[in-house]
Amino acid sequence: MDLHIIDLSIFVFYLLFMLGVGFYFMRKNKSEEDYYVGGRNMSAGHIGLSVVATDVGGGFSIGLGGLGFVMGLSGSWMLFTGLVGAWISAVFLIPKIYPIAKKHQFLTFPQSLAFHYNTKVAFIAGIISLIGYVGFTSSQILAGAKLASATFPSISINNAVLIMGVIAVSYTVIGGIKAVIYTDTIQWIILMVGLICIGIPIGYIKIGGWEAIQNTLPADFMSLTNISFIQLFNWFITIVPIWFVGMTLYQRIYACKDKKTAVRAWRIAGLFEWPIMAFMGIALGLFARVAFEQGMFTEIGYAPGSEIDSELGLPLFLRSILPIGLMGLMMSAYFSAIMSTADSCLMAASGNFTTDIWSYLKKNKVFNSVKNSQIVTLVIGVFAVILATKMQNVLELMLYSYAFMVSGLLVPVIGMLALKNPSSLAAIISMVLGGLTTLTLIITNIKLPLELDANFFGISIAAISFIIVQSIRRK
Repeated sequence: MDLHIIDLSIFVFYLLFMLGVGFYFMRKNKSEEDYYVGGRNMSAGHIGLSVVATDVGGGFSIGLGGLGFVMGLSGSWMLFTGLVGAWISAVFLIPKIYPIAKKHQFLTFPQSLAFHYNTKVAFIAGIISLIGYVGFTSSQILAGAKLASATFPSISINNAVLIMGVIAVSYTVIGGIKAVIYTDTIQWIILMVGLICIGIPIGYIKIGGWEAIQNTLPADFMSLTNISFIQLFNWFITIVPIWFVGMTLYQRIYACKDKKTAVRAWRIAGLFEWPIMAFMGIALGLFARVAFEQGMFTEIGYAPGSEIDSELGLPLFLRSILPIGLMGLMMSAYFSAIMSTADSCLMAASGNFTTDIWSYLKKNKVFNSVKNSQIVTLVIGVFAVILATKMQNVLELMLYSYAFMVSGLLVPVIGMLALKNPSSLAAIISMVLGGLTTLTLIITNIKLPLELDANFFGISIAAISFIIVQSIRRK
């Protein structure tokens, strides 16, 4: 059964409103600085909400629901790594890079590397970041497609990917970073209101409350220790470092009006990630598992004991419990989360190409018009949509993209922050070896010792090679 016309109308109105925001800011973008860093005058509130909306977003929203479905409350530790990463970067990263970026009018993360190393380092970093963010954009579009497909049974996953892709890519191409940040704020508020006022209370009542949860699920679902040390470690080495290498985050640092604003925004973002969003997302996934075991999804084709994609549990649950009107609002809330990440990642990939890759290949000839930047954003967005049609698991694709960027870029950033004269050759070798190591291990699917993430070995190889080359160059 598809959405009622009332729910569908609410949802369509929301999508048109997002496109309207994009058109509004299209007229205000006069330069690349407006398009990519919003004129460098944004407030802590807007930036903070945009950061958490981007980082948590739809992939983690749907992914968190999947974790709550399979492991319960312990899945919340994934976003604890976001809190740690945000606060550490507020102390060590922002004070170091903001003054330099402000002085030299940086637009991208690799430009900071170019300042401390050279343009070749920035070029390679731009390629790694571009690849990672194309994958990440795809994961968000796939998250939206899964939600749409579960809500509209007549739409296949691939068709849903195309629909989501057209919407997310369109308003991002049109409006640039200001449209992204302001829509992120709106989208995050919609998501929070949807979860707090609609999803969680109605879901809790529909499954039968605390007694039903206790009687239906194993006791370890309500424990915070239902997780192995290796799993927690893998999350830490994959997610915490992204706060130091994420292009979406550097763009927001550059967009702040001063250093204090940036630090304040990062502290706000950390608190919203954990515990607020972490436990709300996990709780709904846990409720969905109870509903599945109670047979609530039987009429939809998922009887208790049957195979079910854990990431479909949450959208199926919402579809089953919400009355007319509220369903449209809740779908809008989750699509808000999804698009708030997809748009940011698409902007990051576009900035990497125009500023770091194209300018290096064309001898510092930059894209000097908003129109050219919009064309690049459109082309990358189309490619991300095509990639999304080839993938199945949102969280897997997202974490792979994270891992590739982190293993290639983390060590040079640490060198940039810690050393007075870091070696450019050391940075290049560590980026290439680190990124290729992780990518090779992922593609070949080799069984790794202790079930460690491929990212651990990529970072290790990058660190060892950097230290060796740095020592030789210094001598």
